[in-house]
Amino acid sequence: MTVAADSATGAASLVQSVDWLAIAPPVIAASVALLVLVADLFVGERHKPLLGYGAVAGLVAALAMIVPLRAGDRSTFCLTGATQACSYTADHFALVIQALVLGGALLTALLSVGDTRRLPAGEFWFLLLASAAGAALLPAARDLATLVVALEVASLPAFALVGIKRGDRRSSEAALKFFLSSVVATAVMLMGVSFVYATTGTMHLTEIAARLDEVPAGFSTLAGAGVALTLVGFAFKTAAAPFHFWVPDTYVGAPLPIAAYLSVVGKAVGFSGLILVTVIGFPSYADVWGPALAVLAALTMTVGNLAALRQTATRARSAVRLLAWSSVGQAGYLLVPIAAAAYSSDVQIGSTVAYALMYAVVNLGAFAVAALVARSRPGNRLSDYRGLYATRPLAALAMGFFLLCLAGLPPGIIGLFAKVTVFSSAVDAGLGWLAVVMAVNVVIALYYYLRWTAALFTAPVPGTTAEEEPSAREHRVPAPLTLAIALTAVAGIALSGAPQLVLRFAAVSLF
Repeated sequence: MTVAADSATGAASLVQSVDWLAIAPPVIAASVALLVLVADLFVGERHKPLLGYGAVAGLVAALAMIVPLRAGDRSTFCLTGATQACSYTADHFALVIQALVLGGALLTALLSVGDTRRLPAGEFWFLLLASAAGAALLPAARDLATLVVALEVASLPAFALVGIKRGDRRSSEAALKFFLSSVVATAVMLMGVSFVYATTGTMHLTEIAARLDEVPAGFSTLAGAGVALTLVGFAFKTAAAPFHFWVPDTYVGAPLPIAAYLSVVGKAVGFSGLILVTVIGFPSYADVWGPALAVLAALTMTVGNLAALRQTATRARSAVRLLAWSSVGQAGYLLVPIAAAAYSSDVQIGSTVAYALMYAVVNLGAFAVAALVARSRPGNRLSDYRGLYATRPLAALAMGFFLLCLAGLPPGIIGLFAKVTVFSSAVDAGLGWLAVVMAVNVVIALYYYLRWTAALFTAPVPGTTAEEEPSAREHRVPAPLTLAIALTAVAGIALSGAPQLVLRFAAVSLF
């Protein structure tokens, strides 16, 4: 596909042929989404579960297509000429984040297979795959237009997934709150993008970085406003305080697998977009976004952890609510290396990627165990986990391991190493005060993680909801749910035994 170059001006407007291998991961996810939606029209109710297995197969195929791209040297939709700017680049950063989001979508699908009986199956799988396609596109985007489109393709299906439980008032309210707050954030971001384009005359991130260095004095205020407003939109997607208010109600109202999806894939989308616009697009404004992100990191981790402390054991869905607030606190840690990159170099970004990989594995594992418990105890209270070891010892051991990883305590070695890496990035960048705030928050988080872990191995109080009925003990767990728990547990143990598999990303620049 080509367009003619402007011979009069010599402007680089010729677009090269599409590299289909480079764009294969998001294209496969999107194609399977359409196939599932069409197949739903012809599949009877008895065979609806086949749609779920088709979605799982599609996500596995999309993940497999990352392997041929592992060299990280392919780009497409590029302008020819002096600049060689590209709109899509499958570099190492993009491939790592694509593996994270597609892997997260795959585990979400495993949690959902066999549990969509009360949901419109065709629409559910279509929306999940469509969102995953947008999430896989975003980390490879290298211009603001593609970034915005990818962000919305990932987000719009997520609104519908949150509210897909028809007739559930809590689900509808959660979807509405998520939608309205996201629309406002998107509008602010689009205004920022328009300001940046007005001052630079280009959408490509590398070109923006070069032209922001030479902005005329009369446009400096407009450029600064554009940078700030663009960052606001991505800060909302990362659930950074004070843009986090939608998180608890959205997670509680959404189907549990979708809450898990938002906690991992939704965050990966927001953080990858934030990294791209700051480190690649706006390096000349590091003195603006660096301090702002440092303050946001401190505020986010503090708000998230203090709110998690307030969750009561007997409140309905308190386990999901605690995981929601925990995810806000974890977002604060993920922001630290991005802020540090403003004071040192983009090598610090590797710490965010390493931490995100650890967080994705163990947080999805925790949600998988929560989905298992919810099958026999729909209230999903923290008190429902008391004595879990007596009835489901393997699930209790897995949950304890995931919580200790999130807390950064042995045997969750990968969680400890990831936190140390993030802490070191703040110290190396001269952000000693932020390192102190992080250390205090890690101690605060120990309380609620250890309290939950201890409850797993404590005998239940007679006559409480924590006592499982005999029928619940005999309740058959779907094989895909068991597989999801096993995969995350094995991955967490493997990474704790060989943390260098993840932490090597913290030592090199991924761009």
